[in-house]
Amino acid sequence: MIIVTLVASLAAGMVWQQYRAVQTEAADRARAQSGWILQGALDWARLILLEDAKADRPPPSDHLGEVWAVPLAESRLSTFLAADRTASNDEGPEAFLSGSIVDLQARYNLRALLGGEKVNPVERQTLERLCQSAQLSTAVAGLIIERMRGSFGAPPVAASGASSPGQPGDGSIQPATLDQLGWLGIPMDAIDRLRPFVVLLPRPTAINLNTAPREVLAAVIDKASLADAERIVQERTRTPLRSLEDTKRLLPPDTPLAPERLGVASSFFEVTGRLRLEERQLEQRSIIERRGLDMRVIARYRVSQLLDQPAKGRS
Repeated sequence: MIIVTLVASLAAGMVWQQYRAVQTEAADRARAQSGWILQGALDWARLILLEDAKADRPPPSDHLGEVWAVPLAESRLSTFLAADRTASNDEGPEAFLSGSIVDLQARYNLRALLGGEKVNPVERQTLERLCQSAQLSTAVAGLIIERMRGSFGAPPVAASGASSPGQPGDGSIQPATLDQLGWLGIPMDAIDRLRPFVVLLPRPTAINLNTAPREVLAAVIDKASLADAERIVQERTRTPLRSLEDTKRLLPPDTPLAPERLGVASSFFEVTGRLRLEERQLEQRSIIERRGLDMRVIARYRVSQLLDQPAKGRS
């Protein structure tokens, strides 16, 4: 009986190890295949942005009526990969692909807070307005300015305008995304509320008047109200703006429109690809910088999650 028990135990252990090895190999294969599929989706998005750049007549402009702004609805992967087009889609794998391209210059770039010895009052006012739109205290704007300037080596300036003492991470930790602002002590709840309105990009950028939501337009355009911003949104829906001159007639007289802060074209886009396989979803977010006909992937983030645990956005 002892020998039988020992043999049964060894056999059970061998079967378990073999099962775990098969499961591990299957998971690695699925992970690799998912990565290649999402890479293909990214290359597809880059091609769409390239074709848009080629077709854009001067002066260049980007708006929500172009092909890149149309999201890819969730589709069964077999509709893309079936070798035999006469075969039924039911024969394909139970995997679904979706994605979208978002203009990052539709949001206020926090990089604008870092220039000069002092914070530009216009930039401070813009961030304070966005905090109000996100139902946050304007003190959050002062905290973001203080911590960011300290992190990037700029002289930290408190809300009163006087120099403030250094903060943890001054000159050493430089966040590259909004989520990484948490490193500097910015509350994640505040970051999540500001996410639809702000972004952190590698260099200063202008807000695209053709794609920005009305809250961002009202915040970045001096002397503009939400009603003025809504008028711009309604007008661009009918006819996309081709220049800043097209915007002046929609705003009160003498409204300043600085070309370094406002424009009608974009260079930075976020490409999101999602692959859903059974109860798990793999999401990849990539930031693309478009320089002429050159499409550069400057950042990439990949998140794997269960379907009942939605991931937060990253930008």
